[in-house]
Amino acid sequence: MRPLWWILAGITLYTAVAMALSARGLLPASLRVAGPLLTVHTERGKVLLDRLAAPRRFWRAWGNFGVGLAVVIMVGSFFGVLLSAVSALSDPGAVGGITRPQDALVIPGVNRFLPWAAAVDILFGLLVGLVVHEGGHGLLCRVEDIEIESMGVALLAFVPLGAFVQPDEPSRERADRGGKTRMFAAGVTNNFLVTLVAFGLLFVVVGGLVTVVAGVPVGGALPGSPAEEAGVERGDVITSVNGQPVANESAFEAALASADREVTVGRAEGDDVTVERRLIVTRAVVDAPLDTGTAVRTVDGEAVHTESGFEAAVDGREVVELGTDEGTVRFPVGVFVSSVPGDGPLARSGAPDTPMLVASVDGEPTPTPEALAAVLANRSANDTVEVVAYHGTGTDPWRGDRHVYEVTLEANPRTEGGFLGVAGLQEGTSGVLVDDFGIDTYPADQYHAFLGGSGFGEDPISTFVFRMVILLTMPFANVALPGLDYNFAGFNGFVTDFYAVSGPLGAGAVFGLANVLFWTGWVNVNLGLFNCIPSYPLDGGHILRSAVEALLARLPGDPSPAVATALTGAISASMILSLLGLLFLPQLLS
Repeated sequence: MRPLWWILAGITLYTAVAMALSARGLLPASLRVAGPLLTVHTERGKVLLDRLAAPRRFWRAWGNFGVGLAVVIMVGSFFGVLLSAVSALSDPGAVGGITRPQDALVIPGVNRFLPWAAAVDILFGLLVGLVVHEGGHGLLCRVEDIEIESMGVALLAFVPLGAFVQPDEPSRERADRGGKTRMFAAGVTNNFLVTLVAFGLLFVVVGGLVTVVAGVPVGGALPGSPAEEAGVERGDVITSVNGQPVANESAFEAALASADREVTVGRAEGDDVTVERRLIVTRAVVDAPLDTGTAVRTVDGEAVHTESGFEAAVDGREVVELGTDEGTVRFPVGVFVSSVPGDGPLARSGAPDTPMLVASVDGEPTPTPEALAAVLANRSANDTVEVVAYHGTGTDPWRGDRHVYEVTLEANPRTEGGFLGVAGLQEGTSGVLVDDFGIDTYPADQYHAFLGGSGFGEDPISTFVFRMVILLTMPFANVALPGLDYNFAGFNGFVTDFYAVSGPLGAGAVFGLANVLFWTGWVNVNLGLFNCIPSYPLDGGHILRSAVEALLARLPGDPSPAVATALTGAISASMILSLLGLLFLPQLLS
């Protein structure tokens, strides 16, 4: 049974019991039931809020800062969501990232980016976020002399949905517009402050106590690969090849390149294993002549077993014939480019905008993107070169004709060297990537650096902001950060095998603290952003109303309150429809 069905069944049972108890008057007056929702009301804490509200000038300044911040986020989110929804309507297939509506819910196990292993940390972060958010509202209520009728928490079954502060309505109506706006902005401002503090502490903890284990972290063994057959699995750390220590992936690849077909690899945990290497296709462009998982046996009749052997066999050859376990395939050797932009040097020489294989530049073979980059790095603007490319009139360059173009290069706008004018380069030879070992490495070094492990350099403020942005995308890194195939949901499961902890605290305590800080910061910033959505009943809707009223008050005449209501309603409706469209249109239209 799916976890979502268990959750729904539990909520249904809870609702039935809670409503029955409420109907019989068996619940305290402080507990109020409305279907699956339970609110716990209290008047305690008012004295504490009055004491905290004493430095009123400070809190009003903090509230004004929050209003400005909220308005900037509201404007940015409104136009960002609106443009994304229009894009989803015009081209549903191009929308990536969160494509399932349930992935917008912060519920571990239901949202595919939030695993069950992080449930406790996420719940803790949510509780902190709710307390500081509603606490901010309550505090600014007292600063602005708005009475508080009650305060408490709201729960969906046993899951906290939010804390709440219920202002006295007549008292709130008597407050001036600025005071009410500051009160509504205080909650999101506090959430963003918690994110800054949590992420700052996370950088300190990881940077000071956590290091990456030496070796090659294995995120997984590819199905049917030599590594899988030898017993290499997720969570292993490869530390040696034929007795030679390897500290990282580049050292591992260098050791394999100089080794025989059969290699013995050592692991940090577990016995050494012997791997008999053979070539398999691990990635291929759509419609390529070889599919993922295909075993490559020969190149032009010569047996090949390793990547280095494959590279040597195709070196200098413009067309090759590969023998596979499914027969033979013949195709040109060249870097696969998806398109040739019309304003580039290659297009001006007569090349069409179609997928092609660039076989050579000025006689130098270019079988891979790296080879093409190396050749162009040694050229300059205004150099005229001969480019050999294979393409047809469609999307299949592997069976295309040979074409020769005389191209005058331009200056590369990003690096030194010549610029050819091609786009969408695909890794591998002719759009086909082969591997002789078969592991997928986990980006332990990159994630360690993102989490503060590499220091802050010469510009700590910019580095801090950049890392904060990266941390927000790490739970869904495989769709948000190009080149990263693994999401980061904290130091959980096999991920802990790739890191070591120093200092007086144990690994469990350090990893647990890091996880709490990570998810507390992540949940709070998302809680703040969500409440900045300019729509009722969220804080953003109230701030929007105040901003519209303030804007209309500056206009000549005496605009009717109905105008403010109409404008606020139109913006709110546009935002809600755009959000719903962004979540549901890709599935309905694709």
